Amino acid sequence: QVQLVESGGGLVQPGGSLRLSCAASGFTLADYAIGWFRQAPGKEREGVSCISSSDDNTYYADSVKGRFTISRDNAENTLYLQMNSLKPEDTAVYYCATTLLGWCDLEYWGSWGQGTQVIVSS
Repeated sequence: QVQLVESGGGLVQPGGSLRLSCAASGFTLADYAIGWFRQAPGKEREGVSCISSSDDNTYYADSVKGRFTISRDNAENTLYLQMNSLKPEDTAVYYCATTLLGWCDLEYWGSWGQGTQVIVSS
């Protein structure tokens, strides 16, 4: 059974940084593409980033390119999202998710965790 548990969210000032973590269980992280999507109140879900299992390619939404970095530790079965230069528009619930496939698609996710709240505000 696929289980994903996020942590690391919180309140941060604009320009600050946060690192989200996602502990995976029930499957081997390296077997599937895995990443993050976010959802802000009243807005549609937005794929943020993904790392494929087949070739370790990484993908980012245009809105976060150059500021966010996705990585994974296969030994720890853990995924990370380093978020720098945070903006108020990054405020959302962030979900760790997998496509349950080997490749990434920022619009498609097969399974996800309960989410962690990120608030960027002064």
